[in-house]
Amino acid sequence: MSVEYTQEFWDDRYRQHASRIWSGDPNRQLVSAAQDLPPGRALDVGCGEGADAVWLASRGWTVLGVDVSEVALSRARTHAEALGEPITDRLEWRHVDLLASPELPGGQDLVSIQFMHLPDPDRSRIFQQLAALVGVGGTLLIVAHDPSDRHAGVGRPPHAELFYTPQQIAALLDDAWDIRACESRPRTQRTPDGRDVTIRDAVLQAVRVR
Repeated sequence: MSVEYTQEFWDDRYRQHASRIWSGDPNRQLVSAAQDLPPGRALDVGCGEGADAVWLASRGWTVLGVDVSEVALSRARTHAEALGEPITDRLEWRHVDLLASPELPGGQDLVSIQFMHLPDPDRSRIFQQLAALVGVGGTLLIVAHDPSDRHAGVGRPPHAELFYTPQQIAALLDDAWDIRACESRPRTQRTPDGRDVTIRDAVLQAVRVR
C-alpha cells in the first residue's frame, strides 16, 4: 500500500493546516471539461475539501464526493453548508478507501479524478473500476501532475512511480470509449521562492459510447 493514500497520511496532512490546504476554487481542467456538459450525476473521486463537488452542484449536478480523509470530508461539508440550499441538497459525502474496492454507484454522467497519484498495479485497477461507473454518454476525466513536473521546482509527490502519462491511462480503455483529450496541458505556477514556472497537467477525457 502506498503511504500517500492511507487515511492516516491524509488526515495528518490536513490537520497540519488550521483551515484549508487547497484554494477553494475548482480545478481548471474540470471547469474546462464540464462547463458545457448538461448537469447529471457526478462522482468526484478524491474530493478533498470539496471545491470541485461544490462547483458542480452549483451548476445543477447531483454529486457524490468521496475521499479517504475524514478531515477533508468534514471541511467539504462545512464549505457546502456555508452556501446553503439548493447546493447542499445536491451533495453527498462519503468516506471511501479505494484500495479496498468499495461499492460505488454506476451510471454516472461524469466521473472526475483529480490529481490522484498511486503506483501500479493499484492505479490501473482502480482507474478501470472507476471507469466502469460511467454510463453510456458519460464522461471520464482524469487529471494528474505530468511526470515532467518532478523537475519544475514545485511541490510534487516524491516518488517517480506515482506519476503517469495520459497515454498510459488511455491504454486502459477499450473501444467502448471515444477519447476526447489525451495530452499534457501547460499552465503557469509560482514556486515557493516566487518564480513563475511552466508546469503541465496530464489530462485524459473520454466519453463512453456504448
